[in-house]
Amino acid sequence: MQYFTILNTDKMKTREKKSSNETDLEPFYKVMEAEPRKFEEALEVLLEMVTSDPQSTKNVALLIKEDYPILYRAIMDLSENSKGENPLPPCCGGHQK
Repeated sequence: MQYFTILNTDKMKTREKKSSNETDLEPFYKVMEAEPRKFEEALEVLLEMVTSDPQSTKNVALLIKEDYPILYRAIMDLSENSKGENPLPPCCGGHQK
């Protein structure tokens, strides 16, 4: 078991530290359900974290491919639709069709 000490001006108390697995995430989930913009912001932060680490990127990609086939197919469809297209506009070096 892990313990931590609370320091007050007149006394010290030692208490058992709750496991981090016992963190109640229900309020977080409720906010995500109630406020779509907060959900989008949280997802953006998560994706920023994942894309900064190649191993995490690979792990998340495999998770999506194996456990979320509909999402995987949607990503692949978007990827296939943009193949061969230059993402830059003509003014910035792209070519017009």
